[in-house]
Amino acid sequence: MSYLAVIDLGSNSTRMVVEEFTEEGNIKELVRRKLDTRLAEGMDDNLSALTEVAMQRVIDALLEFQKDYQQFADIEVMGIATAAVREATNQADFVDRVFAAVGVELRVLTGDQEAYYDYLGAVSALDFSDAWLLDTGGASVELVGIEERMAANFISLPFGAVNLSEKFHLNKAGVLGADQIAAASQYVSEQYSHLPWLDGDHDDLPIILLGGANRSLARLDRVQHGLSADADFHGYEMEAATVLATFNEMAQMSLAERATLMGPEANRADIMISGLLPIVNLIERTKSPKVVFSSSGVREGILREYQMSL
Repeated sequence: MSYLAVIDLGSNSTRMVVEEFTEEGNIKELVRRKLDTRLAEGMDDNLSALTEVAMQRVIDALLEFQKDYQQFADIEVMGIATAAVREATNQADFVDRVFAAVGVELRVLTGDQEAYYDYLGAVSALDFSDAWLLDTGGASVELVGIEERMAANFISLPFGAVNLSEKFHLNKAGVLGADQIAAASQYVSEQYSHLPWLDGDHDDLPIILLGGANRSLARLDRVQHGLSADADFHGYEMEAATVLATFNEMAQMSLAERATLMGPEANRADIMISGLLPIVNLIERTKSPKVVFSSSGVREGILREYQMSL
């Protein structure tokens, strides 16, 4: 019996899972934690460097998580970081700071690695053959074309819920102007236009969704259908037309109105419009008929790889 903690420093949230590996080779999740730390916040105005305030939020979260995983004897701790740290001009300083605080050596994933682990996590947990996969993070999106359960194409693009919101001022308090949303949408569409594998006849493939904004969308739709928002949304489906209608409805709201609608996830209201733009544009480009939500992504992909190496 052994224990592994995986700490994931995302651009919007810092997460941790503690897993138990049994002698039979099975995995059992013991602890799951998430704190919204907005590591990517302010980078555009800080010459692409992580800000002092954002870095301290993450360090505080790691110190809190450390109290949880130190309860397990001889636990191995694995730390990964994604787009915000990957793009930061002060990456080395931040990695050193994390090690000094909690003794964890961060592995900064490349965009291709992040997309691959998203694929590996989802394909090991959902039953599908051909699909698109979209992970919308705080500072990047990972996009994978899956054919016969294999990753045929994958890429990481440098925009996400936090930096899109800041770049196009989609986080202001009032009702957003249609021109603001249109400019941000055009930016996303232009990024997709450089990917020829998105075009053509793909038999109306479903889109597998990962990432915070997409999870918020799933929970919101479940509540509106009288289902529990706290229950596992893994495998939950929405028609693409419903996704587009939900986005259009939220785009007409003020920040306060979106926060009220989102209830327990009101803290994401300021990045919800920017967080949904990648899926809205992908639906429009691929004509996908539905989306399928996955709670298994990067961390689960890394765990799967770790399990196979034992």
